[in-house]
Amino acid sequence: MAYASRIITHSNKLKHVSTLLRREHSVAIRSFSNSTHSSLTGREDMCKTRMSCSPVERISKSSASNVPLPSGISAMSTKPMTRPTFFREYISSQMRSVRGFSSSSDLPPHQEIGMPSLSPTMTEGNIARWLKKEGDKVAPGEVLCEVETDKATVEMECMEEGYLAKIVKEEGAKEIQVGEVIAITVEEEEDIQKFKDYTPSSGTSPAAPEAKPAPSPPKEEKVEKPASAPEAKTSKPSSAPSGDRIFASPLAKKLAEDNNVPLSSIKGTGPEGRIVKADVEEFLASRGKETTAKPSKPTDSKVPALDYVDIPHTQIRKVTASRLAFSKQTIPHYYLTVDTCVDKMMGLRSQLNSYQEASGGKRISVNDLVIKAAALALRKVPQCNSSWTDEYIRQFSNVNINVAVQTENGLYVPVVKDADKKGLSTIGEEVRFLAQKAKENSLKPEDYEGGTFTVSNLGGPFGIKQFCAVINPPQAAILAIGSAEKRVVAGSGPDQFNVASYMSVTLSCDHRVIDGAIGAEWLKAFKGYIETPESMLL
Repeated sequence: MAYASRIITHSNKLKHVSTLLRREHSVAIRSFSNSTHSSLTGREDMCKTRMSCSPVERISKSSASNVPLPSGISAMSTKPMTRPTFFREYISSQMRSVRGFSSSSDLPPHQEIGMPSLSPTMTEGNIARWLKKEGDKVAPGEVLCEVETDKATVEMECMEEGYLAKIVKEEGAKEIQVGEVIAITVEEEEDIQKFKDYTPSSGTSPAAPEAKPAPSPPKEEKVEKPASAPEAKTSKPSSAPSGDRIFASPLAKKLAEDNNVPLSSIKGTGPEGRIVKADVEEFLASRGKETTAKPSKPTDSKVPALDYVDIPHTQIRKVTASRLAFSKQTIPHYYLTVDTCVDKMMGLRSQLNSYQEASGGKRISVNDLVIKAAALALRKVPQCNSSWTDEYIRQFSNVNINVAVQTENGLYVPVVKDADKKGLSTIGEEVRFLAQKAKENSLKPEDYEGGTFTVSNLGGPFGIKQFCAVINPPQAAILAIGSAEKRVVAGSGPDQFNVASYMSVTLSCDHRVIDGAIGAEWLKAFKGYIETPESMLL
């Protein structure tokens, strides 16, 4: 009975061990503050006294029955850590962690300017021209350089005041990824010289992962050393027959046979001295022979060499290629063509131009009337003013018409916003202004972003009768305008014939968004505005 009561007493004392440990831990943490160190002296002494006669020690002293204790409690009771030792280890570990975050270079404070993302589709850009030189003072709002994006050349402005210490990417640098460092700025002018040989961290970061796999081969060799005795026996016979038998890939054997080259005269660089195709080609090049796959054909020598010039891709050309390829691969195109009589529209244009000339205004073009008619037709059939997404079809309230403009640098599509609400004179002025900016390669993102529909006209400038345009994603339709030509049409009487001017237009539709009947309804509305141009003024 006495033995059972002793065990119950010890178990009750063990319940307070965790509380005592938490109190000691809190005292140790509070001791980090120098300001409160003196106020904790009495509490520390009290805690020492309490710990000197803790239930754990009393249990260990009177252990007539071996009561099992947790490992943490036994360690603390048998070998407590003194406070100075604990502080020194903790502080030194914190110092080591802080030093890990400090920079190893002695460079002054500076800012790395990265290649900005100047359009939603931009992933890389080119430096067209630097407007500031190294050492120049820069201020917020000043233009640092001109960046050639995927759509246009855009001015890059400085965001903070300072000095341009280093130009990392020189003028003409191409295919600079978004975020890659292009320049360094500092706050003080005397810090400029310290960045003369500066290399940005982004340039050295790729080298780090490449250096990591380098030490891996020695590790593998060390692992193989304990088993070197049995492996040496198997490796020796493999090297012995290498002098008698020549190992080569099938492609290398075929290439050597076609050129009458003995394999024994070629030194292999493949695994275990294996001869690969590159070894045969290098041997043939050293002998001054052709390295083609079929050099034995006599017809190859008779074919004259082609004269050509490789033209590097511009950013706009690469983006146009990728977007149009994406459009044809992912958008189910279908095409609707209609012929519209443009006699009344041409008559109205002549009257309006006479008024414009009298008032000193610019002439109105056929393209201006087409843009206006397309915008009004989109307002009447809003289903065509939409865009496809995986979750829904987005129908736009604004009617923003992109106009295709061909330049020496490539194809641009500046946008005329809210074309349904603007007059013909305003539309004409905006189109001329945007077309000039496109030819000068000075369009800004707001000049070509936000379009909901595109018009491409190859009829007036080039005389193309009819063509099918590729949809400009994420839009759902594009209108292709052909040239106007005179045709003989039947008159009201049996033997009467009239001559009229007709223009062919083709609507390319995304079948996911626009059904055939909807596309036909839009073309009907567009034809009505063209053949009755007075209705556009209502």
